[in-house]
Amino acid sequence: MAQSIELYDAILNGDAKKAHAATEAALAAGALPMQLIAESMVPAMDEVGRLFEAEEYFVPELLLAGRAMRSALDLLRPLMVASGQKMSTRVVIGTVKGDLHDIGKNLVASMLEGGGFDVIDLGADVSPEKFVAAVTEQKPQVVCMSALLTVTMPSMKATIEALKAAGVRNQVKVMIGGAPVTMQYASEIGADGYSENANSAVALVRSLVAAA
Repeated sequence: MAQSIELYDAILNGDAKKAHAATEAALAAGALPMQLIAESMVPAMDEVGRLFEAEEYFVPELLLAGRAMRSALDLLRPLMVASGQKMSTRVVIGTVKGDLHDIGKNLVASMLEGGGFDVIDLGADVSPEKFVAAVTEQKPQVVCMSALLTVTMPSMKATIEALKAAGVRNQVKVMIGGAPVTMQYASEIGADGYSENANSAVALVRSLVAAA
C-alpha cells in the first residue's frame, strides 16, 4: 500500500515526522502493526544498514533513520500490546559497568529495533547484577554488551560469570561490541559473538537466534 512505501521512504531518509504521519495513515487505512514492521520498517532499516556498509550512509544518517523508525514504532507498540502481539525475539542491551558511553549502544539498539527485535535497553553503566536481573525477568534470547573503554572491558567477563553463577547463561546468547573489543576477546571471555558495527550486529543476532 502507498502508506507502507511512504513509511519505508521516510525511515530511509531519516524523516521522523513523515514516518509518524505515514504510520498513522497506514493504520487508518487498515494496516496491521506487524504488517508495517515486516513490510516497511525492517526492509528500510536493512537498506540503511546496506548503505552504511557501502559507505554511502554514515553515523548521522544511522541516527536519523533510527529516530524515524522509533517515531513509527512508538505508535505501533501500544496497539501490539493491546492485541497481545509481540516480536518473536527479545534482546537485552546495555553498556557495561563503569562505562558511560552510549552512542554506539544506541545505534545498535535502533538497528535491532528496526530489524524487528523487541529491544530492552538497560542504558549505560550497567552492572552484572542488572544484566542478570534483566535476563531473569525479561527472558530474552540474546544479551548485547557494549564497552568503549579498555578499562571497562573486564566488566563484560564479569557479567558472563554472573550469568553463569545465576544459572541463566545457557538461556541466552551473549554478544559483545565496542571500539576496543575484538573477536579474540569475545572468545577469551566465553561470549557467543562479536560485532564491530551496528549493521553487522543485526546480522549476528539473526544468526545466533537461528542457530539456537
